[in-house]
Amino acid sequence: QVQLVESGGGLVQAGGSLRLSCAALRGTFSDYVMGWFRQAPGKEREFVAAISRSGVNTYYADSVKGRFTISRDNAKNTGYLQMNSPEPEDTAVYYCSASRKIGSSRLSQKSEYDYWGQGTQVTVSS
Repeated sequence: QVQLVESGGGLVQAGGSLRLSCAALRGTFSDYVMGWFRQAPGKEREFVAAISRSGVNTYYADSVKGRFTISRDNAKNTGYLQMNSPEPEDTAVYYCSASRKIGSSRLSQKSEYDYWGQGTQVTVSS
């Protein structure tokens, strides 16, 4: 079992940059596909990005493609979400997640993930 702890959230201006981190405590981080989701007030939690166990394959929601980059450092048991040129519409609580699912790493459904962090707030000002 893995415990996930996000950090790095805060207030950022539109067009700036912010990097979120996800530390995996206990377990073997490289055993899991890692994903990032977000939830804005009054909205459903939605998929942002996913990365394969090795870090070679990545997958993005269309809304963030070209602006956000997901990565991981298995030696440090840490995953990242680099947010470049964020927009006010990106304001949300961001959650990192881990999946034991075998096969494709293109996992965009909440139900495909087994473990979740507590979330970190990102607010983008215009």
